[in-house]
Amino acid sequence: MTRTGRSFAEERGRVVSGTVAVLAVLFCAVSAWSYGQARGDGSLAHATSRDEVLADAKEHIVRLTSFDADDPAAGRQEWLDASTGPLHDELKRVKAQKGTTARATVTDAALTALDTRAGTAELIATVRVERAAVAGVTAGAATGSERKRLEAVLARTPDGWKVQSLSAVPVGGA
Repeated sequence: MTRTGRSFAEERGRVVSGTVAVLAVLFCAVSAWSYGQARGDGSLAHATSRDEVLADAKEHIVRLTSFDADDPAAGRQEWLDASTGPLHDELKRVKAQKGTTARATVTDAALTALDTRAGTAELIATVRVERAAVAGVTAGAATGSERKRLEAVLARTPDGWKVQSLSAVPVGGA
């Protein structure tokens, strides 16, 4: 028995319980602080922006490398909706005509530069394009599948990220 009339085991239980409670509160405080630091971290915001730009870029590259020969006006509008700047101005001058249908799929893409303050990004992508001629319209047109490597510059617009320039990347020879 101790002076307070409690046994040694009871006293030890109180000390252990108090220590566990203090450690639990300390753990919660450190966890909350750590979460707050991560949530306000600039790299998290940058990663979110990067993912948004990459998703928009993939969607727009598909739109810009696809064409529905059965509805050329709609295909041209898709191009205009996916572009901005000099590319958009150039595509405005293109007349939509029936021809070969092309369906594109982005097989891989990566941002090579992102400046969220300036609202610019650069991307490289590989695209698979399936072509099919429209019966009676494009006799002798090339059909089949083709792989392309593309480089795009994107700009942030009020409607989201859009492609400002798109160019083919030549495949280097050995």
